[in-house]
Amino acid sequence: MTVNPSAELLDHLLTEIGQAAATRDPVRVWSMSGVERVTLPDASTLIFKYAKRPFEREDEALRLAGTLGVPVPQVYASAVMHGWLGMLMEDLGSSIREAADRDGVTASVRLHGAPVARTLPVLDQERLSTLPTRSLEHLAQLRSALRWQDADDVEDALTKIARAARARSAGAMMAPFGWVHSEFHHTSVHIGEHESWRLLDFARAFTGPGLIDLASWHGTIEPPNPERLREFLEQYVVAGGTADALGRRGGLAAETWALGWHRMWAVEWFMEQSVRWVDDPDTDPVYLKVVRRHLADVVDLLEI
Repeated sequence: MTVNPSAELLDHLLTEIGQAAATRDPVRVWSMSGVERVTLPDASTLIFKYAKRPFEREDEALRLAGTLGVPVPQVYASAVMHGWLGMLMEDLGSSIREAADRDGVTASVRLHGAPVARTLPVLDQERLSTLPTRSLEHLAQLRSALRWQDADDVEDALTKIARAARARSAGAMMAPFGWVHSEFHHTSVHIGEHESWRLLDFARAFTGPGLIDLASWHGTIEPPNPERLREFLEQYVVAGGTADALGRRGGLAAETWALGWHRMWAVEWFMEQSVRWVDDPDTDPVYLKVVRRHLADVVDLLEI
């Protein structure tokens, strides 16, 4: 297991910007990434963010988004060591308030209106329709490692979804198709002084259906609420987003299509984490519980 090289990364980045030392104050740290505030000898501060693969290309996404006119924190220096990315970024300070729906609408309209980023991974209809099949492959790997042995219900649900995936994924490339933030939540929009805003956390950005972002805004803790998302989509269109965001796709209303595919996208991600990035049998009960809940939502929302 690779040791977290954050200290080595920070030393390298400080040297790159011409600083010899800094004090570290953790803001948010977990097993795959961390955010710290570093104070330089002149008392100025920067944000030090580090993350392991598969999050090691966020610096590229942030820089690209910034050049395309999306308000994001400035990246002053970045480097990858031993599969870990380290970045020194602008310190935006604390948000003056929590982002509201109107802020999410503003941020998503700006992001989805940016030119398509050719260098980002692509989730087109073909790739979207393979999410349940890829999830079944993850499940097979888990079972070959004698994990997830009591998950026949997961296999049954994924098999049903896979059969319907081609038809239900139709419309994936309708507008808005382009930038997808993919971790688009209230905490991803920083509200600063004078109501200025910046969009944070581009670690998993890709090119794909923008409705994935809009479906993620209200989170996944509570049951999916198509009526609430419909209102959000309507606000998005009024604010300048494409009217196609309200169009039916895959034989479904835009809001149910978006919620269903967002949950299916989340299922595949959780299962890939279990196999590749976390690979810890002790986490299986938690991951399996989340996967089962989301799969039930997918079957219901996509009317399978």
